[in-house]
Amino acid sequence: MRALVMSQAGELSMSEWVVPILEPGHVMLRIRMVGLCGSDLNSFRGKNPMVSYPRIPGHEVSAVIETVSAGVPENLRVGMSVTVSPYTACGSCPSCRRGRSNACRSNQTLGVQRDGALCEFLTVPWQKIQISEGLSARELCLVEPLSVGFHAVDRGRVTAEDTVAVLGCGGVGLAAVAASAFRGARTIAVDVDDRKLAIAQKAGAAHLINTRDENLQDALAKLTDGDGPDVIIEAIGLPETFRAAVECVAFTGRVVYIGYAKEHVSYETRLFVQKELDILGSRNATPKDFAEVIAMLQQGKFPVEEVISTVAPMADAGRVLQQWDANPGQFSKILIDLGS
Repeated sequence: MRALVMSQAGELSMSEWVVPILEPGHVMLRIRMVGLCGSDLNSFRGKNPMVSYPRIPGHEVSAVIETVSAGVPENLRVGMSVTVSPYTACGSCPSCRRGRSNACRSNQTLGVQRDGALCEFLTVPWQKIQISEGLSARELCLVEPLSVGFHAVDRGRVTAEDTVAVLGCGGVGLAAVAASAFRGARTIAVDVDDRKLAIAQKAGAAHLINTRDENLQDALAKLTDGDGPDVIIEAIGLPETFRAAVECVAFTGRVVYIGYAKEHVSYETRLFVQKELDILGSRNATPKDFAEVIAMLQQGKFPVEEVISTVAPMADAGRVLQQWDANPGQFSKILIDLGS
């Protein structure tokens, strides 16, 4: 079969690869389209410490069931359009024992620690299949990246009674905006890019703050009668925004960190105690998050076409990654069409 193989950093080429063997309890997928994310770009740049080469990248999957093996439930049928949860779980670490396998200590994600989906055929355990009939190939590619933001909102226990501020409207932050709005919360989107903020408004943000023009704490206080948001979700990864989340959130509020800062962060820890805050991390996503994303997309409540900046054929994937590397600000979501 054809596969796009990253032989080393900066080198991506079409190769002939062995078609995977279909094991009992697994499903063979014919890949239709794959979304690229920041981890793929970092692998291409040689800046992803978790990847080894050679590697087939890709974990945002749109596929059709090609074959099912023995032990697969009858509701999974040949020809169904599906997407995939790209994570593994060991079943025995503390996270898995607590039923939170999305944070498995030994997780291996498709396209990072193991070969991914930029190939013609992929086999996965049937439990990793997410049924999503009625969604287009493009929408299916968005399910996994959107689910990461939805998981952050779930971690923050967001309800329709809350006011939520999302710091950063890149891919994951935009997903958190959409998830918060989908739950009925009053949602505030924060960024320095008016284009991203305009898309966040279409995804459900009720208020927009461009921190190039406004002071964040003052703007949030004005929108919340001086209280601050009930929940702040940090999706930027800078020390100053990590601190701002704690400084701006309401007393007894919740702060959710999706990514992580690349530098050490110093805090005024008095605020942790004085405000009695819940400080939460958020990693990957659960089947529940996938289902919530699929429901939102089926209801047409996400600006799919505005989010997708590029759809390229498989043969052009290397060129697109080079362009993305050189001009990251010109791209939002890139999809690779395998023509299946």
